[in-house]
Amino acid sequence: MTPLVPASSALLRLFSAVLLVVLDLWSKAAVFAWLGPRPAGVIEWDLHGHPRYPIIGDWLGFYLITNKGMAWGFDKLPPWLLVGGRCVAVLFLLWLVLTTPRERRVLSTALTLILAGAVGNLYDNLFMPPPEGASFGEVRDFIDVYFPMFDWHFPTFNVADACISVGAIGLLGASFFTREPSAADAASAQPAPPAPPAL
Repeated sequence: MTPLVPASSALLRLFSAVLLVVLDLWSKAAVFAWLGPRPAGVIEWDLHGHPRYPIIGDWLGFYLITNKGMAWGFDKLPPWLLVGGRCVAVLFLLWLVLTTPRERRVLSTALTLILAGAVGNLYDNLFMPPPEGASFGEVRDFIDVYFPMFDWHFPTFNVADACISVGAIGLLGASFFTREPSAADAASAQPAPPAPPAL
């Protein structure tokens, strides 16, 4: 059985994940509550028909939308499969977070970010009121990034999605840049033999 990390490391990782989940849920609730009742004159309609509230020029804005599936068009899967997959992923990620060695800091940080993101989006599925005829709630997205030079909108996302994306990049970094310990490293890690007694 894979051993758990020390309690201090486990608590730090779980506390960090909880903070990120709270940030995600608070930001979604705050932006939807603040921007939802805004008068039409405050909202700008872009060339793609998005009702956006500009934050930094055309580049960054808030655009309220809900997503019944996942990013990148994976909303064609059955809802029970998506939500069930997220539940299984959360449990698996929790196990990974609690068993990743303390020395693998990049890996443990990446897994903690992905865990927080998965929990944040799963909360919306399980606890937000589902639309008529649906079995689960939809994920709330609001961060809209636009690239004017390409006339292209990045898929609208939230803090949980950002955690998952950054965590995925961290996983790639951990897999590409973590070297295996060499024989010299293993030898240097061995404790020095005790000194002979003085005569």
